Amino acid sequence: MAPISNIKRLLSPKSIAVIGGREAAEVIRQCRKTGYEGDIWPVNPKRDTVEGLACYASIQDLPSVPDASFVAIPRGPAVDVIGELAQMGAGGAVCYASGFSETKDGAPFHEALISNTGDLAVAGPNCYGVLNYLDGAALWPDQHGGEKVDSGVAIITQSGNIGISLSMQERSLPLAYMISVGNQTILSIPDYIEALCEDDRITAIGLHMEGVDDIPAFCRAVEKARNKGVPVVALKAGGSEIGAQLAMSHTSTLAGSDTLYSALFNRIGVARVHSLSELIETLKFLHVAGPLSGNNISSLSCSGGDAALVADMGSKLDLQFGAIPEQQTLELQEQMGEKVTVSNPFDYHTYIWGNLAEKTACFTRLMQGGYDATLLVLDYPKEQLGDAPDWDFAVQAMISAQQTSRRQAVVISTLPENLPAHARKNLIEHNVVPLQGLDNGLKAINSAAWIGRRWNEIKESGVITVLNERHDLVGDVEILDEVEAKALLSQYGLRVPQNKTVPIEQAAKVAEEIGYPVVVKAVSAELAHKTEVGGVSLNLQNKDMVESAAQSMRPLTDTVLVEEMITDVVSEIIIGVSRDPQFGLSVVVGSGGVFVELLKDSAPLLLPSSKKDIQSALKSLKLYPMMDGYRGLAKGDIPALTDTIEKLIHFVEENDTRLMELDINPVMVLPEGRGVIIADAMIRMVK
Repeated sequence: MAPISNIKRLLSPKSIAVIGGREAAEVIRQCRKTGYEGDIWPVNPKRDTVEGLACYASIQDLPSVPDASFVAIPRGPAVDVIGELAQMGAGGAVCYASGFSETKDGAPFHEALISNTGDLAVAGPNCYGVLNYLDGAALWPDQHGGEKVDSGVAIITQSGNIGISLSMQERSLPLAYMISVGNQTILSIPDYIEALCEDDRITAIGLHMEGVDDIPAFCRAVEKARNKGVPVVALKAGGSEIGAQLAMSHTSTLAGSDTLYSALFNRIGVARVHSLSELIETLKFLHVAGPLSGNNISSLSCSGGDAALVADMGSKLDLQFGAIPEQQTLELQEQMGEKVTVSNPFDYHTYIWGNLAEKTACFTRLMQGGYDATLLVLDYPKEQLGDAPDWDFAVQAMISAQQTSRRQAVVISTLPENLPAHARKNLIEHNVVPLQGLDNGLKAINSAAWIGRRWNEIKESGVITVLNERHDLVGDVEILDEVEAKALLSQYGLRVPQNKTVPIEQAAKVAEEIGYPVVVKAVSAELAHKTEVGGVSLNLQNKDMVESAAQSMRPLTDTVLVEEMITDVVSEIIIGVSRDPQFGLSVVVGSGGVFVELLKDSAPLLLPSSKKDIQSALKSLKLYPMMDGYRGLAKGDIPALTDTIEKLIHFVEENDTRLMELDINPVMVLPEGRGVIIADAMIRMVK
């Protein structure tokens, strides 16, 4: 494992070795273009010079040990060179070559790379490399669109081409680093996050990711960023079946369950976005303003149409447009006159258009209402139409209003192209956020407010933000029949109905002992879904009904389970456990019984989960109001259900190397004070 000191040498090198031909020459050109001032040493035994620099025949001939190297030669020789760099104490290297774990014949090269790396911080293989716009280091063999900055955001991507596209953005996003991670054979996304947190010039971190192999390490890296006040935003690819297949073929990365990733991001305070434009706008907001302390927003526009759009779009997010306080309402009404209605969003009309002093006064008064952010909707005319001084006045008015009110100002255009570069530059220089496009701009504000709120919840409530380590199964998996499954769960304190397993001929006798009504079920590990094949008979009221039901199951089994029929049920819940290749075991709770497929109402629980996590998951279900006494209905025993899920999680964690899958459906939630009962259970595990 590469020490963080070597990762920092790779990201911010004082000396660079470039190994190869055409791509190595391009790295030299890009370093010069970006303003790199350190040493660059080309290595190529077949050339005397590369880009005017004298070539060295081998790594051993270099004048000193390089901090970073760009290795642009075929995979076999690349593995050997990386081994040499590791032995000489180099900091890090970009392995540009492909043909490793992402290809059918790449496994031997993948293993050799791991074996040769030592403490060397290796990016890739199968990646474009690293762009450092803070120090001008461009370990990157292609064109890119960034420029030197004093501070900015870092973007980590699993696609070099996406990295190039993001560097070409015309959104005035100050880009400090662009890191293409490739296969993540040595360095992974958590490693880069950890190292970036050591650089005080990083204001936010953006992720374009297909998946993470080490979830707990990712949690720890995000925790480090959060503790330093560096927000993390993620665009997760591979959410569809086709996308997951492409992710696997692209960088050999398992995409993982999209639902579990959403739960992970929510747990640890990572804002999830769903497009590159939303990623850019969100990072830009966070760079300028950081996370917001709340979601109470005010809006200014000189058009009722703009105001209505803002209100409609904002209402679909978690943004609040609080009423303008009485003092500010009186002042604005006096200034604007009776023809203007003072409300939020505020359409201030065009009576003060072009009047810098009046606009400044108007904007300042609204911002003094104590909002977490105030946005001005502003669309410039096309630049070829000439200067736009009145629009520049509006920008200046917002800058002045922010300085006076000490509240965060935002200027947002309805369309991305309607806020020109000179205005964006002026706004950023004065710490006013320029957002391009109402849709993604409002989502950016929403994410900044969510991050601020979630960070506070994590701090105040002691949220567990590092997940359990994933463990592989040990042994052969078998299916437990219902009797075995219930007996095992009852050992962990889960309540099951009174029951007895008997030959078919004794079913009626046992039913008499238990008391009617009863349920009769076929017992067989081969019957995972008994209802579909006639293996379950419910609400049997007498001996004849029991005998008939039991005999009808003879084609399925010679043994039946006779158990008490649970009545007075308030709600039916499903509790499931599944094993994901990235997350390991996780729990899901949802609407059970016949509603499983109909409502598709469920919530995941990543492990470990606290009682508060369980309560939050239950409250998120559509079924929860009914369980909680909706419109006078009987209230279910929610504390007992919470306790049951806690006990189940204890069972799961104790059996994390044995358990493959579990399905408890239904869990019968009885009226308040009467508990819950496990009516059916299926477990696949190592016995």
